[in-house]
Amino acid sequence: MKQSFLGRNALYGLLGAIAVLTVVPVATIIPAYAVDDIEGTDAPDLTAVQAKIAAKDYKGALADLRDLAQDNQQADVYNLLGFTLRKTGDFTTALTYYNKALELKPDHKAAREYLGELYVETGDLAKAGEQLASLQKLCPAGCEELSDLQKAIDTKVTQ
Repeated sequence: MKQSFLGRNALYGLLGAIAVLTVVPVATIIPAYAVDDIEGTDAPDLTAVQAKIAAKDYKGALADLRDLAQDNQQADVYNLLGFTLRKTGDFTTALTYYNKALELKPDHKAAREYLGELYVETGDLAKAGEQLASLQKLCPAGCEELSDLQKAIDTKVTQ
């Protein structure tokens, strides 16, 4: 009788531990980050910026990103700064921020795609091709960034 009592308590303890371990991560609220290669938990929350970008409020996103860049040397912040600047037509400054993102994280796929798209938009297909080659190495089985840049290059070539 004593053994089954201990066995039952051990079983209840184990089930309780499993319940806690499966519920706690679900109950924890995690802020949304940029989809672009977030590496750690020290990355800033880019949810509001991404919403502005999705709404094509590039000037609003740019203001937020510049504030974030003052406190965060983070590849996603610089990549999105480059993206918003490119969308507002400031290609020179966008290039600077894409390069900064790639200095911090050379395998940042989104920065490679967006830098390639900047080269497509400015007519430098050779440099766009270099970014495409980098993405082919980063994504040997293919990825969204690779296919998006390939599509941008193909569209430009057929124009």
